[in-house]
Amino acid sequence: MNKGSWGKVRAFFDLTTEEGFIIKGFRLVEGINGLFVSMPSQKGQDGEYYDTVLADRVLRDKISQMAIQEYGQEIMAPPMGMDESFPPPPPTPSEQPTGVPAPAPFSDDDIPF
Repeated sequence: MNKGSWGKVRAFFDLTTEEGFIIKGFRLVEGINGLFVSMPSQKGQDGEYYDTVLADRVLRDKISQMAIQEYGQEIMAPPMGMDESFPPPPPTPSEQPTGVPAPAPFSDDDIPF
């Protein structure tokens, strides 16, 4: 999956079937109702785009779910070299170093207006 931001397109990807067919040119697009998969298409002589791969509703939904799940897993994964505990949690009062004064709590008198 090639991720980025090209207008409303969030990712490009290809599919390989169990039979060995490779279908190129799928796009993951951000629409007004969320992410959806745009089927491969080609521009016609009239300037309109036409799908070059057709699938029934069940297969389209399955492709969309798989692509969105894969996109979400890659987006939500922590960057290389970083674990999920970054940034570290703030120290608890018992972990504060000695000799460092604890910050005073805020009051209404601290607000300048």
